Amino acid sequence: MSNIFRKQYDVKLPRERTEAHEFKGGLAGLTICSVCGAVYYKKSWRAGLEKLKLPERDYPVKFALCPACRMIKNGQYEGRIIVKNIPPKARDLLVHLIEAFCRRAQDRDQMDRLIKIGGGKDSLEVFLTENQLANKLAKKIKDAFNKVGVRVSFAAAPGDVVNITVVFGK
Repeated sequence: MSNIFRKQYDVKLPRERTEAHEFKGGLAGLTICSVCGAVYYKKSWRAGLEKLKLPERDYPVKFALCPACRMIKNGQYEGRIIVKNIPPKARDLLVHLIEAFCRRAQDRDQMDRLIKIGGGKDSLEVFLTENQLANKLAKKIKDAFNKVGVRVSFAAAPGDVVNITVVFGK
């Protein structure tokens, strides 16, 4: 009976999709975004040249658009939050909450950006560059206001877009 578990089986699992597969090797030198001034150095985008502590040597410098500015230019987004039935008293507070939350997120990671806030009297539509930022923002709105319902829907497999609906009064 104990010999049953000693057999070796050839189970071929698909390779794990890691960051190395998704993002290839880093670019040499410095790449500066021509729109926002973000700097690509050592495989990541950072806030600006003045905050980088670079060793004293010459670096080749290139100018290009960062991924967030490229998304904004192409009209793309990864996160969309639709806020419905906003009470008139809470609208200004909600807009301030969204802007401040996104400002702090951009300070932490340069690619987390608020693209646009739009909407009518009792609704808002918020577009963001990152789907994880949209999830965190929806959770923050739910924590900040009472009686708020949140519904999250993700796009089909190849896409990264998340659509979140926040409804006041539920």
